[in-house]
Amino acid sequence: MKKVLLLSASPRKGGNSDILCDEFMRGAVEAGNKAEKIFLREKNINYCTGCGTCSFLGKPCPQKDDMAKILDKLIEADVIVMATPVYFYTMDAQMKTLIDRCCSRYTEMKEKEFYFIVTAAVDSIAQMERTVEGLRGFTVCLDSSRERGVIYGAGVWQAGEIKDKPAMQEAYDAGRNV
Repeated sequence: MKKVLLLSASPRKGGNSDILCDEFMRGAVEAGNKAEKIFLREKNINYCTGCGTCSFLGKPCPQKDDMAKILDKLIEADVIVMATPVYFYTMDAQMKTLIDRCCSRYTEMKEKEFYFIVTAAVDSIAQMERTVEGLRGFTVCLDSSRERGVIYGAGVWQAGEIKDKPAMQEAYDAGRNV
């Protein structure tokens, strides 16, 4: 059994990337894994202020928000799923803010498996790659992290449009194969 942590950065509950998270989670749970989804919109995560308390002084981040608990979960997880809609050909602000706040403990995030879920109105997967590269920019900084898959939800704009797309089955299958 693996601990699977899904980070849903969709600003819309029931948005397309959030729906794909649910499918991934359904597959992971059916395969006997423990899974938890964090809906970032519901969390209070402040921006990194660059104060240096974590990096220069080696102390915990002084901000009092939900990030400390999320960091604990990221460190405990075996598998991390990062799901974001594409905004102007990159990840949305919710995901970027979370990534930036990992600064204080990213060296503790070792030997993780990563899956990326990206959704966009554009039909071109090639145009969605910039978003995936941004997510990879985070994971390359983590010791022994491994990318296990990318699920592209292309050509979806309105919430729920993903439901009749192949990405639904891909997300479920990826979860089953964690």
